[in-house]
Formats: sequence, structure tokens, C-alpha cells
Amino acid sequence: SPFSIGGAVPTVFSYFSEVLAREKRGEHLSWLCMFWMIGGIYASAMAWAIIPHYGWSFSMGSAYQFHSWRVFVIVCALPCVSSVVALTFMPESPRFLLEVGKHDEAWMILKQIHDTNMRARGQPEKVFTVNRIKTPKQIDELIEIESDTGTWYRRCFVRIRTELYGIWLTFMRCFNYPVKDNTIKLTAVWFTLSFGYYGLSVWFPDVIKHLQSDEYASRVKHFRNEEVSHFVFNFTLENQIHSNGEYINDRFIMMKFKSVTFEDSLFKNCVFEDITSLNTYFRNCTFVNTTFYNTDLEQYKFVDSELINCTFFHIRTGCQISFDDDYSAYWIYFVNFLGTLAVLPGNIVSALLMDRIGRLTMLGGSMVLSGISCFFLWFGTSESMMIGMLCLYNGLTISAWNSLDVITVELYPTDRRATGFGFLNALCKAAAVLGNLIFGSLVGITKAIPILLASTVLVCGGLVGLQLPGTRTQLLM
Repeated sequence: SPFSIGGAVPTVFSYFSEVLAREKRGEHLSWLCMFWMIGGIYASAMAWAIIPHYGWSFSMGSAYQFHSWRVFVIVCALPCVSSVVALTFMPESPRFLLEVGKHDEAWMILKQIHDTNMRARGQPEKVFTVNRIKTPKQIDELIEIESDTGTWYRRCFVRIRTELYGIWLTFMRCFNYPVKDNTIKLTAVWFTLSFGYYGLSVWFPDVIKHLQSDEYASRVKHFRNEEVSHFVFNFTLENQIHSNGEYINDRFIMMKFKSVTFEDSLFKNCVFEDITSLNTYFRNCTFVNTTFYNTDLEQYKFVDSELINCTFFHIRTGCQISFDDDYSAYWIYFVNFLGTLAVLPGNIVSALLMDRIGRLTMLGGSMVLSGISCFFLWFGTSESMMIGMLCLYNGLTISAWNSLDVITVELYPTDRRATGFGFLNALCKAAAVLGNLIFGSLVGITKAIPILLASTVLVCGGLVGLQLPGTRTQLLM
């Protein structure tokens, strides 16, 4: 799936830019960028709505268990299937057809675009005319010779070799005059924006979860030296630590343990039945003549504990706690949904202003403002404040992404547009991985390094972006 997406995104932007009029190109490319955000909202909303509901699962025999996350995957695949169907009705790019010398097909598609636009403007009688046309691209003679004289495997080998060589030449032309300087500058901007954006996007939820854990741990209840005998526990125990206790002839029936730890305790002649647990451990405990029936208390939950004459029946493996019980897991989807939804205002603003204030102003301004907004993270001491900072940061950064997409497709000629965009998009993913590793390792350790690092790279990238040539009034090459 990531491989397919990586190939589709550059092609989509290149294709769409090649059928747009110059005066509306920036605006419509920005609307196209917004559908990435709409897809993100759709995916995060579906995750929030579907995955936490274990009851939505179904099975096909004992071998195929379709839990809620599989239903989520199916729902997310529906837009992909519909897009494949829609592509069958889309015409080829006329610029590509001109590049390969198919003038008649290019002329028909351009006429179709012209007639559609004229009908929309109320001028259906206006005739489509062409003043000049590009010289056809020469066909590789080696391919033609091999096609006529070589064996079938020789023809396949030569054709594959020639195609790969052509791809390499196209890639290297992205570093030739006149686009060499632009490629270097775009590389810096793509890398810094991706590093800062994806690094902080991973850091935000982890920091929020860390704050939740600290606040949750501050409310833990301690029980020491308990002596309980002939008692039936049939209620939920949550966020507790029991130390040096003795439990004799007790029954733990149909109950949940959530973040409960037993330390240095003795369990004698006890019964654990129908138990589900989350973050629950028995450390340095002793169990004597104890029975475990239909529980999820696996061996790893008994840390340095001794079990003497104990029996286990129907042990359940895996997590048995639902999302309603594990609030932090449910909260992750909600925070992700809010962060994605916050992108909507920035997307609309960038689409409306892209052709008014220019791509460079929006790119540089958005990245610098995003870098400045990072300093507000110093004051994020609670969940609500960090979520607010996440929404602000996402809303400011999306304008930079939109303008960068527009600038990239406009700075490359047709024969290098998809290749250059694809290279920069691949570099973007490499920067995202690097950002995730660096920022993720600093969660709970320090705020200073992530804030200063993200702010620095975003501001520097924005300043480099301002050095790119303006493309608002430029015809596509």
C-alpha cells in the first residue's frame, strides 16, 4: 500500500497541473491538496468510530476472525476502489501525448477540454484553434531494430534495459540546467518541512499520552499489609498497588484488573475465575494451591513469583480489555481526529489565497509561523493545552504543504515533472522516518530539544523557500 501511494501522489499532481489554466492553477491544485486532508479525516473518523467497537466483528468459521480493525481496513479501501474506477473515464495528459509525438490524440483531448470550458462559460460556439505544436519525440532506433531482428527474450531484455536507463537519465536531468538550483532548494524545503511536521506529529500524541500517564500515576492508591480471608472479590480494581498482603481462601470472580500491581504478597487456596486484566502484574508473590480458570493471567504477568501446586484452565491469550475499558487507547483516535480536522481551515485559506498572494509568500510565511508556534509548546502542561497546540500547528503547516506541492509541479518541465516530484516525495518520507526516530526517543526526557529542533528546521526551510523563483504567472514548461 505505501509503495502504491508513493507512486500515485506524484502522478496525480503532475497530471492535474497539466490540464489546468494558468490563472486558476494554484487554486485548483490547492483544492486537490485538500482531498488528502479529507482522506485523513475520513480515515481517522472511521478509526475512531469502528476500531473501538469490538462488537462489530464477525467470523467465518474458526480460521477467519474479522475483528473491528479488519472492518476498518475494508472501509478505508472503498475510496481506493472508486478512484480506480474513475480513472478509466479520465483522458491522458495532452502534454504527455505531445512529448511522445501523439499529436492527434493530444489535439482531441485539448479540444474536449476547450469545448467543456466554453460550454460552462456560455460560449459553446467558440472554435478551438491551435497556433503551434511541438516537434515529435524521436523513437529509439535500438528498440526498433531489436523488435524486428532479436529473439523475444532479447527484445524484452533490451526494452527493460533501455527503459531503466531512460528513467535514470530523466532522474539525472532533474539536476541539470535550468532546474538544478531549484532541485537543490526544493530538496532542502521538502526535507525540513517533512522532518519538522512528521517529527512533531508523532511527538504530540506521545507527549499527551505521557502527560496522561503521569496524571494517572499521581492518583494511584496504595494498600499495605492487607490480610483478607474467605472474601469474594467481584468488582473492578483499578490503579492500585497492594504490598505485603495475605489472601487466604479468597475468590476473585468475574472481575477486571486495570493497572493493578501486587508486590511481595501471598495467595493461598485462592480461586481466580473469569478475569480480564490490563497492565496488571504480580511481583515477587507466592501462590499456593491456587486455581486459575478462564483468565488472561499469562506467565509474563507473574514477575519473580513462585507458584506451588497451582493449576491453570482455559488461559486466554492477548488483550481482553475493550476500548471502553482502556481509555487512553480510545483517546489516541480522538486526538488524531481533532488534529486532522484542524487542517480544514488552513486548507481553505490556502486555496483561496494561493493565486492572490503567491506561492512563495505562503510557503515561507507558513513555515516561519509554524516554527514560531513551536515555542508555545513550552506552556503545554496539560492534555487540553497540548491538543490546542497540535491543532494550531497543523492548521499553520498545511498552507506550506499546499504551496510546496504547487511550486514543485510548476518548476519542472513536463518530461521531468513526475520524476522530480517523486524524488522529493521519497525524500520527504525519509525525513519523516528520521523525525519519528529522533522526536520519539525524546518523549518524557526533554521538551527543549524537540521544540528548538523543529523550530529551527522549519524557519530555515521557510527562508530557503523564499529564494525559489515565482511561478504564479509562469506557463508550465
